[in-house]
Amino acid sequence: MCAPVNSADFQLAEPLAKRRIVVAMSGGVDSSVVAALAAQTGAETIGVTLQLYDHGEAVGRAGSCCAGRDIRDARAVCDKLGIAHYVFDHASSFRETVIDDFADEYLAGRTPIPCVKCNMGPKFTDLFALARDLGADCLVTGHYVRRVEGLAGAELHRAADPARDQSYFLFATTQAQLEFLRFPLGGLPKPRVRELAAELGLGVAGKPDSQDICFVPDGDYASLVKKLRPEVETHGDIVDAAGRKLGAHKGLIHFTVGQRRGLEIGGAAEPYYVLRLDPVTREVVVGPKRALAVRAARIDGVNWLGGDHVGPTMVKVRSMAKPVPARFDGERVMFETPEYGVAPGQAAVLYAGDRVLGGGWIAETERAELAVA
Repeated sequence: MCAPVNSADFQLAEPLAKRRIVVAMSGGVDSSVVAALAAQTGAETIGVTLQLYDHGEAVGRAGSCCAGRDIRDARAVCDKLGIAHYVFDHASSFRETVIDDFADEYLAGRTPIPCVKCNMGPKFTDLFALARDLGADCLVTGHYVRRVEGLAGAELHRAADPARDQSYFLFATTQAQLEFLRFPLGGLPKPRVRELAAELGLGVAGKPDSQDICFVPDGDYASLVKKLRPEVETHGDIVDAAGRKLGAHKGLIHFTVGQRRGLEIGGAAEPYYVLRLDPVTREVVVGPKRALAVRAARIDGVNWLGGDHVGPTMVKVRSMAKPVPARFDGERVMFETPEYGVAPGQAAVLYAGDRVLGGGWIAETERAELAVA
């Protein structure tokens, strides 16, 4: 059995026996280990799972969180740990705030990030309210990020394991939420978490991680969007930056900024990439890679966690991208050197070292003036 954790892991004042911890449980290994660690503190621990699909959809759904099998797994873990487990039906809210938004973003020619919208809505906002209603002292999740107590309050930092870091998806966490949230796995690598699950005898120790978008377990998001918004299949032209027709396409849903494959344009002197999508004309605008270069991006819906930070700033414009030097004036991100593949609908997340300063949604980009080679 692994050694018990102490109060510092959850940043709760003693005595823990008089504290109540609510754990967000998806049925996966991460949240299950977090529940076990919370229970070891001696605090009253309650597991909460949001059912994000109706019963008919949830039964038998695999490879996603908050579905039929996953709810059963979460309940089995809680039974083993001897803690309470509650399931709340949030299928309607999830459909409206995440799935419908996902489809609408594609219809508008943008590239959405449903995981951020889920964190902004059901996972944090809704769970936050539920945890408060249950009289919790904190809400604990299995996200790989770190919460650090700074001079001005709680700060959000990248995980110790860069391969697992999820800070990009949590930029919209508010300061009030951050004060209430705890992330015990932020300092651990994933292999150690699986070891802990095995040592604790949890049945989910070998359960695979969720892949793809949770509500599209087969990865075919285009079919889902077409089902929800049939008009997204409207055909259109593939044109160059000057408006010359180069080909045709079967719907904007099949393209994203920076994409090279699937254009099926013959006779080009050099490879073409998707530069932008026009939802009004239904045109896919393409050009050479150098035309993808962006010098700045305007962002909407800014959430700022950086206080009065001044100094070097880095920014990530894709979840898998490395942070690059940039300046931020409160509305525009200006890259120190041209950045490629900056897509409206994605997030721009700002960092100072490992600290998350905040971020927002990329609304539009400004092309860099590069000389043609």
